[in-house]
Amino acid sequence: MTETYVVCGCKSWNRRVFDEALSKLPGTWHFIAKKEELTAAALKKIGPRSIFFIHWSWMVPEEIFSAYECVNFHMTDLPLGRGGSPLQNLILLGKKDTVLTAHRMVAEVDAGPIYLKKPMSLAGTAQEIFERSSALAATMIETIVKNHPEPLTQKGKVVLFKRRTPEQSEIPPGLSPAELYDFIRMLDGEGYPAAFARCKGFRYELRNARLINGRLEADVTVLPDSPHL
Repeated sequence: MTETYVVCGCKSWNRRVFDEALSKLPGTWHFIAKKEELTAAALKKIGPRSIFFIHWSWMVPEEIFSAYECVNFHMTDLPLGRGGSPLQNLILLGKKDTVLTAHRMVAEVDAGPIYLKKPMSLAGTAQEIFERSSALAATMIETIVKNHPEPLTQKGKVVLFKRRTPEQSEIPPGLSPAELYDFIRMLDGEGYPAAFARCKGFRYELRNARLINGRLEADVTVLPDSPHL
């Protein structure tokens, strides 16, 4: 009997990796991109064996993760870094590499048993890192679908991360060029608030940072300042 699977991802690169790789795996595959599409009624019609979350910005209702095998991909070596904004928090800690962890969803955020971990670089912009993560998740999904590994309880010290707010994208004082480079690149991705500075009624948003011989270059967008930006 053909197995059915669902992949949930709210970013454009998630859809791309689904179309190019995941949809070609054995079985019947469905993609969900919006919060309102992920309902118990819709899933009942699909009847998935597993649901994979490769980038999802919303809490998943308990009626879903208790009824289906829900596999989430988190960009830390769990139980290190449970919680929000893992990429940004890792870079702020000075990390150059991480692991992508596939774990089963449970009621406690990022606390479920682990199927698989794979090493991953944190080089480049947030956009490049997220795209790298999505591609890596696809290979891990293929492994999970083929081998059906039994998830194992997390072991080690729990370290919690806090989700960052848009206001925290304002560049703090006293950064070195290397630190400023990291601050800009960790926010340089689709749908994320760019690093910014305020000066004399204007807001300066910085993207595409380059660190060249100790000198920082970046693309700057200048906007009228507003507390709502």
